[in-house]
Amino acid sequence: MKPETGSRRRISHEETLALWRQYKASGDQQVRNRLVLTFAPLVKYIVYNKIRELPARCEVDDFISCGLEALIASIDRYDPEKGATLEQYAWTRIHGAVLDELRRQDWAPRSLRRWERDISKARDRFSSNHGRQPTTEELAESMGTSPDELRTRQSEIASSDVTSLNSLVMSDDETNVERIDTIESEDRQIDPESAAMTEAAKARFRRAFASLPDREREVAVLLYVKNLTLREIGDILEVSESRVCQIHSELKKKLRTALKDDAGLFSEVA
Repeated sequence: MKPETGSRRRISHEETLALWRQYKASGDQQVRNRLVLTFAPLVKYIVYNKIRELPARCEVDDFISCGLEALIASIDRYDPEKGATLEQYAWTRIHGAVLDELRRQDWAPRSLRRWERDISKARDRFSSNHGRQPTTEELAESMGTSPDELRTRQSEIASSDVTSLNSLVMSDDETNVERIDTIESEDRQIDPESAAMTEAAKARFRRAFASLPDREREVAVLLYVKNLTLREIGDILEVSESRVCQIHSELKKKLRTALKDDAGLFSEVA
């Protein structure tokens, strides 16, 4: 059903089931970790196949972490009597969890996302047929809508995405410019009140971060400062990738809890 994800021999369903039964009988976490490592490439396969749909503000590692959590849950909840293999069941749970996380992080309504897909398809068709990008009027005509309606939807789509300031946007004269060149400069650092709020937010975050256990702080530094992958962090800490995923989830929950009373402050300085 899914492609090979590496050069290692793919474990058979019978071997997987035997390993799963051993885990259910013994509760041995090492056995479960072997199952997690067996199907971890499945998580990356699903996430990287959805990567083009991820908003630019989203971190791929967040989706891999989400997928690994779903994988662990699927191993714990799998019932072979239902007829599906563990791989099939895990695929369904992981894919569903990634889609749920994608929807959770995307605040735009689905109707707007349909417009986004339709605009992209219409633009690709026009470019394929004419060898150039369409004007707003040509694109609107090919979609059976008015130029004003199209501009409105494009503006709503642009507002729904937090993207790189170096990403290209279409200007009124149909030329591409970088998004940073369309933003009015507002230097908040020269505003004493804004600067004070920023320093207060930093101080509160530092205190919350300092309250975390050493292992969780180390994972955060390796992930967000050193930009290492979950697997690389696991190798350094001599734990499984799934354990790093669990530590990462725990530290995020603790930080959210510690900073929940300061949500207003952080929204002001974001």
